[in-house]
Amino acid sequence: MDFSIITLDNFLFMLRSAGLSVLIAVFALIGGVILGTLGAAGKISKNKVLNTIATVYVEVFRGTPMMMQITFAFLALPAVVSLFAGPVRFNPIITGAIAIGLNSGAYTTELIRSGIMGVDKGQWEAADTLGFSYKQKMMKIILPQAFKRIVPPLVSEFITLIKDTSLLSSIGVVELMKSATTIGAKYYAYLPPLTVASCIYLVMTITISFFARKLERRLAESD
Repeated sequence: MDFSIITLDNFLFMLRSAGLSVLIAVFALIGGVILGTLGAAGKISKNKVLNTIATVYVEVFRGTPMMMQITFAFLALPAVVSLFAGPVRFNPIITGAIAIGLNSGAYTTELIRSGIMGVDKGQWEAADTLGFSYKQKMMKIILPQAFKRIVPPLVSEFITLIKDTSLLSSIGVVELMKSATTIGAKYYAYLPPLTVASCIYLVMTITISFFARKLERRLAESD
């Protein structure tokens, strides 16, 4: 187990790849929250069309492996587009971030829906009494309270997304996991770089959890 292969250049290479993992996870989470908000609104809507669309979206993306979704987006979709627009190749980083974001949106839909449904019934009635429209009611009263409730699970989702970026190595994205296996292949020694990568993942997740607990306490104090 020769850790001398983890030179400064190799370590910095892994740190840059870790930064890419976090960046992809951030964009995926933002996209997931946006899609989750729309999906949750659709699932609680009395409009059957919106409800059906939201339900199908959630079931499809929660019911199929993320690896398959990533591979489908990177390999199958370009083939379909090529039939109409000629040969095309998708950027693996952008494609991966979108695929992970779509998957996250399906899970976040249920998180936000449960947060909305958990808001006290009196808040809904008070908004109706004040004559708020549905949009005003959701934006000014319900969603702010719902998001306070789902901060912990959203943080857990973000941590999961960081780890899930390792799946993007299958389409050539040089994130943290890919950088570790690349170094391992170069020196024919996988244990040292994979150990270092595991430690970097651990430091990232512990740091995020620490700040998340502080944010959760601050939100609790503001209630």
